[in-house]
Amino acid sequence: MTDKEDKELSPVEMSPSDNSTQKPTDKDPAYTTTRPELWSFYLYYVGNNGLSGFNFGPSQFQNLLFLAGYDPSQPPFTAACTSDTGCVLPYLGQNRDINSIVLLTNGISFAIQAALLLMIGAWADYGKWRPNITIVFTVVAVAVSFAWLGVVDPSNWRAGVALYVLGLITYQGALTFWTAAFPGLARQLPEVQESALEVSLGNKDIDAHAAFESMSRNRVSNVSFTVSSVGEIVILAIMVGILQGLGADDSTENNTKAFSVLIAFSGAVWLLCALPWFFLEKRRPGLALPPGTSLLTVGFRQTYVALRECLRLKQTFLYLIFYFLMCDVLNTTVTVIGTLQNSVVAYSTLQLTLLLIVGIVTQALGIYSFWLVQKKFQISTKAMLSFNVFWIIVLTIWGLIGVHTDKFGFKHVWEIWLYQVFYGLMVCPWYAYSQTMISEVSPLPQMFLFFALFSVVGKTSAFIGPLVSSAIISASNNNNNMPFAFLFALGTVSTGFLYFVDVKKSRVECEEFIKAEADRKAFGDGEQDGQL
Repeated sequence: MTDKEDKELSPVEMSPSDNSTQKPTDKDPAYTTTRPELWSFYLYYVGNNGLSGFNFGPSQFQNLLFLAGYDPSQPPFTAACTSDTGCVLPYLGQNRDINSIVLLTNGISFAIQAALLLMIGAWADYGKWRPNITIVFTVVAVAVSFAWLGVVDPSNWRAGVALYVLGLITYQGALTFWTAAFPGLARQLPEVQESALEVSLGNKDIDAHAAFESMSRNRVSNVSFTVSSVGEIVILAIMVGILQGLGADDSTENNTKAFSVLIAFSGAVWLLCALPWFFLEKRRPGLALPPGTSLLTVGFRQTYVALRECLRLKQTFLYLIFYFLMCDVLNTTVTVIGTLQNSVVAYSTLQLTLLLIVGIVTQALGIYSFWLVQKKFQISTKAMLSFNVFWIIVLTIWGLIGVHTDKFGFKHVWEIWLYQVFYGLMVCPWYAYSQTMISEVSPLPQMFLFFALFSVVGKTSAFIGPLVSSAIISASNNNNNMPFAFLFALGTVSTGFLYFVDVKKSRVECEEFIKAEADRKAFGDGEQDGQL
């Protein structure tokens, strides 16, 4: 599926001096989450499933590189690439293995995303900008999907570079600003508002409410992933029919054309699924811009303030370090395995589609099973995340074994099928629990700042790993499994930081932090958009 480590952020409709746990708009029926709004939120995710920008787009890009490249053991461009001899192309000043090119381009894309989010990520929190930004990113991403129809010849691989980068940026941008609605939707569910009211009336303990709200967030997060997975299975099944109609397996030309058709089709589905959310999302008001800032500078100020304040919250800072490192590990691991997978199945669109179907079926089972177990036994978010992280480390070990042997390490078709099952069942729950955990260790009144910080941190780490991995491949005589040594070590170190995070201590730290900030007003001085 996707690299869903993106920002979950909502406007915090509260004046800087208000230290209450419930916002004024939480009590306004106009902003209460309704079932149609919630299900349109889920439906959007069915469309923004990553098939165009994160799955078939990268596969088509690597396919074009393979067809345009040459055998490095022969004079340049005199012998076509084969899966046994490797494949290189001149790129950014030197001849590079095509897997290294994919990783390097991926790193460049994430670097651009990090810079972009630093500048515009904060716009999700001020006025009513966020829904409009989601719409713009979505429309541009869909346009990029259709543009792939004009790139079906290997000689156009340089155009593929541009579409690959644009596809990743717009996909992640749309996902980021859509995900930003999650905390607000969960917090303004009728049952969560009722629970908060019972606390204010003295009929319910604050810890019991915190546990109830945490479970509600987990429910919305996990259900959204499950609904997306089920919808994606239907889309992939239709794609199998499209591939049969195009005769994708009949020739290399047909296979390459089929890639672009699948990307365009997934873009059309995305737009169709996005329309209900565009109309049904409630435009909850955000904050007014702080004095002395503009839309071009508020993002940098927001990130600076959040980082500064995060240093005062020990548990939040520990999780921030873990999140930075583990995002890098998982994003890069999935990208490296993806390049190996494309090579193993010889860029077959039918094989890749069938693999995705298996992966998404197991993803739906994995995410929903994790949620059912958590709900039944009332397991904490941290415990579920810790269990999930263990299997991510196992994934890096799997790839690491292949450094010195061809018998194992994502080098055989049977391994790729097994990987899809393993990834779906044991790894994909990361995308739900890692985001929910952010809300467990962030102070509610300033949560928008901390989600913004985690988002920028996630994007920053996401471009470091691919760039390092690309350099490792080049330095190791094009050994495509060598990056797993770096990823295993980094993943092991990051897990230690998660172990030391104490959610109960974090709650106390956040409460003390909120009281201290009530007078200090570190997070802004402007009035709310339309509210005091």
